[in-house]
Amino acid sequence: MLSLNGITKSYGTHRVLDDITFDVRPGRLTGFVGGNGAGKTTTMRIVLGVLSKDGGEVTLDGVPLSASDRRSFGYMPEERGLYPKMKVLEQIVYLARLHGYSKTDATGRATALLEELGLGERLGDNIETLSLGNQQRAQIAAALVHEPQVLILDEPFSGLDPLAVEIVAGVLQERAAAGAAILFSSHQLDVVERLCDDLVIIAGGTIRAAGARDALREQHSTRRYELVSSGDAGWLREEPGVEVLDFDGGYALFDVDTAERAQQILRRAVAVGDVASFAPQHPTLAQIFKEVIQ
Repeated sequence: MLSLNGITKSYGTHRVLDDITFDVRPGRLTGFVGGNGAGKTTTMRIVLGVLSKDGGEVTLDGVPLSASDRRSFGYMPEERGLYPKMKVLEQIVYLARLHGYSKTDATGRATALLEELGLGERLGDNIETLSLGNQQRAQIAAALVHEPQVLILDEPFSGLDPLAVEIVAGVLQERAAAGAAILFSSHQLDVVERLCDDLVIIAGGTIRAAGARDALREQHSTRRYELVSSGDAGWLREEPGVEVLDFDGGYALFDVDTAERAQQILRRAVAVGDVASFAPQHPTLAQIFKEVIQ
């Protein structure tokens, strides 16, 4: 498990990271979200040793990270770093060789990975001739080719079309299922919400929320319910402690003042007509994000 404990970083009198503490667990995808300048990239660069920290500690399975540990990580920076004049396969094979693979093994790994990422027909093309989206896929291949057990990905979905997002998401999910610990940042909150197991929200250099995605949704949920019934739900407007937000015949979205009130509403709905569904509504990641950074 990769752990950040009390990480701080300042430039002069300006503190850009303040007590950054969270875990990236093996076998799980951890989404790292925040606005521009929130501290995501700085945090990732400290984990990789690209930037020094002023305080705190980064550990792997409880042991402070070494240079050897960091060399084994997979990293995709926000600023792309492939050689534009090299061919796609040649580039990924070269990076695999740097990690100690033989030419035969490196070629086999690189070819299989590029095909998995949808670049099988572009193996002989120069990097600079690829679209930005395909360059992004090649950059992801560069981070994955040596089968790292820790992956740090800065905006891996930037510039990808919806089909490419699905392909890359599937590849990352497979790596997590195989036991890798994956930390990825993204501004695409819908993708993060669908993909991540754990979530870290950062704003102003401080962690505002961190934990399992579903637990955070439950923690930040309101007493909001959706009712779908064959009867007319107009009677909800007259119920004390109920605020109807949306209504259409037998459909209603509403807030209640207590959990007991919700049960009272359910009992009356059953008495009035057939209830197709009655369920609490959990907030989206975008709603949680807005709530915790305000």
